[in-house]
Amino acid sequence: MEILSYNSAPSSHVVNLRVEFILKSSNSHHSRLALRSHRLWCTKIDSRHGSLRFCNSDQSVLKKLSYQGSLTSPNILQGSQNLGSKVLSGSYNDYVIGGEEDTRDILEREKSATKVVIPDLPDGSNGESGASLRSSFWEWKPKFNVHYEQAGCENVNSPPVLFLPGFGVGSFHYEKQLRDLGRDFRVWAIDFLGQGMSLPLEDPTPHSNEGDTSERKDYAWGFGDEAEPWASDLVYSIDLWRDQVQYFIEQVIGEPVYIVGNSLGGFVALYFAACNPHLVKGVTLLNATPFWGFLPNPIRSPRLAKVIPWAGTFPLPSSVRKLTEFRKISDPRSIAEVLKQVYADHSTKVDNVFSRILETTQHPAAAASFASIMFAPRGELSFREALSRCHMNKVPVCLMYGKEDPWVKPVWGLQVKRQVPEAPYYEISPAGHCPHDEVPEVVNYLLRGWIRSLETQGSIAFPLLDDGESIQYSIARDLEFVRDGSRKSVRVHFFGPKFSLWNMIASYVKSHLGKSDLKS
Repeated sequence: MEILSYNSAPSSHVVNLRVEFILKSSNSHHSRLALRSHRLWCTKIDSRHGSLRFCNSDQSVLKKLSYQGSLTSPNILQGSQNLGSKVLSGSYNDYVIGGEEDTRDILEREKSATKVVIPDLPDGSNGESGASLRSSFWEWKPKFNVHYEQAGCENVNSPPVLFLPGFGVGSFHYEKQLRDLGRDFRVWAIDFLGQGMSLPLEDPTPHSNEGDTSERKDYAWGFGDEAEPWASDLVYSIDLWRDQVQYFIEQVIGEPVYIVGNSLGGFVALYFAACNPHLVKGVTLLNATPFWGFLPNPIRSPRLAKVIPWAGTFPLPSSVRKLTEFRKISDPRSIAEVLKQVYADHSTKVDNVFSRILETTQHPAAAASFASIMFAPRGELSFREALSRCHMNKVPVCLMYGKEDPWVKPVWGLQVKRQVPEAPYYEISPAGHCPHDEVPEVVNYLLRGWIRSLETQGSIAFPLLDDGESIQYSIARDLEFVRDGSRKSVRVHFFGPKFSLWNMIASYVKSHLGKSDLKS
């Protein structure tokens, strides 16, 4: 192997090496393989162990072997900048150059090794039936009726799992998890107050002048003259939902749970776990939104909160009603457009989700509830503070993020991973903002495996890892399953405790640029 030149930006961990390759033939003569140059990026330097990690954009010339020596050896590196032998010398066990034929064999073996066949959903077509669902209501307080769905109640000795929905949806968004995971666990999914089927059953602010009953059928609730006593302090805030989850676990489930949340539900799950670690066995975040609310919290910033004239309470100002009419929250075209944005695979069937969201928007309390949610104050803890508190209390956290999410982009999940490096991070592609509904087979497989690993105190490895295997950086697996008679494949990257941005760059180059070179 010859490395003809390199360049490196000052104080950078990225080294760009231009190389040409020489392959030694059987008669000990050297034959030049290619005239074109190839680039290698140094993606990780560990000065403590003398390790240097490479990624090459041309996978057709990669070969896995161990190289012992110093990269600053004169016959290997030539360049205008000295990288420093103290950092770069040592043992390097990564990709270097070999023959194209040998490399092709290795790549074929790696390609076949990365495939993992996972179970299909139990929809009856494969001879398996899912768990039966039960829809119920729980009265938390007078007039505060919480809708929830549950499955697997016969699994009396199995772990309990609670699912929290995102903004604008409800427990129906987790039916694919309830029917599948309900075969192994006891599972619940709730509707937050002000969403789904947990909207009020009567107007919290009735008008003083009733007028003609027939004319009042289309009136929106919540914009009356004065709030009813039960709604005098009502505001659909993240603090309200945190308390709702707490009492639901204490009064309905009756024991600590594994809690799973998507988008807004992810924020609530983490916030709740930070405030009630004794009620949580573990938290799984599915593209959790890292912030919620714009107005100051009255407990955290009481003086500033007093300056705000209105913060989501009832009755709502008439100006806010005009805003809700302008936003057209019940417009089917607007709902369809949002779903198109958040689902990466547009072949995903969202008819049920669409109809259930549309049905909710027709409720007379929908507009006022939407406005109360949007103008509610922030929680007492930020997302980062809640995560830090969970980390301090040793609450297990698992991260599952759809890579093609247009709203909560991967950088947000990576920030969470950076704050809790020991948390397993699964990046799913293609998948958008709602991976549990878009690729439920994958999310169910990962979630089931993570819970079993925790329940066995690690005797069962995390999903995608062989028993006893510890991946410090990252691996990729192609998860295959059958849906509607067709085989589908989804790539999942697992990031270990030592994963960094440099590893992500290496993974990107390897998976994208390498494919184009193999085709050529």
